[in-house]
Amino acid sequence: MARTPGSAAAKPGMALRQLRLERHWTLADVSRRTGLPVSTLSKVENNKLSLSYDKLVRICQGLDIDIARLFAPDLSGGGPPEVQAHGRRIITRAGEGRRIDTDNYLHLYPAADLLNKRFNPIIAEPQATSLEDFGELVRHPGEEFAFIIEGSVDFYSELYAPTRLEAGDSIYFDSGMGHAYVKAGPGPCKVLSICSATEAQLLRSQGAEVVDDEPERLRVVRR
Repeated sequence: MARTPGSAAAKPGMALRQLRLERHWTLADVSRRTGLPVSTLSKVENNKLSLSYDKLVRICQGLDIDIARLFAPDLSGGGPPEVQAHGRRIITRAGEGRRIDTDNYLHLYPAADLLNKRFNPIIAEPQATSLEDFGELVRHPGEEFAFIIEGSVDFYSELYAPTRLEAGDSIYFDSGMGHAYVKAGPGPCKVLSICSATEAQLLRSQGAEVVDDEPERLRVVRR
């Protein structure tokens, strides 16, 4: 398989160290923000320890960065890395992908291994059956498109009246506006959601932290 240009030079430890120095942080500062021990962070920066996916997510949440920044060969610009590859692709078979479960949704992230994505596709199964069960509305940076694959959904937002969406319906909205997908009937319910926010921003928007569960499945609990 051909490599993405520049990928051979990408080292998360080096990227973490460069980011830390840019922000004038000590290892102790990063430890407080991420909950990872100073000794672990030191080994990562010196390429003596690799990071598991859940620790990568904790670092991204704590430092408020996209996971792609840890794999960018050059962080000197300080902004999100530009996609260097042309014609790249990834195939996710039915039922495959990164699973992240929260109180309100069961998530399946297709294309989870593809870095530097401009948007995040998610297949979500709403769990709450009322707005009271759902709790506080979710908001995150960017825009969102949702297509109802199966079942019925009541879509709530802070600026519009609730609306019922059936299989085949879709909605596009500013995801900085508080919103919620609530299951509206019996039987399976699935929503394809495409978000311009990063995965770290999406998790953080739900007040969540990642808990080890299985290698390909993460359970998320509210703080």
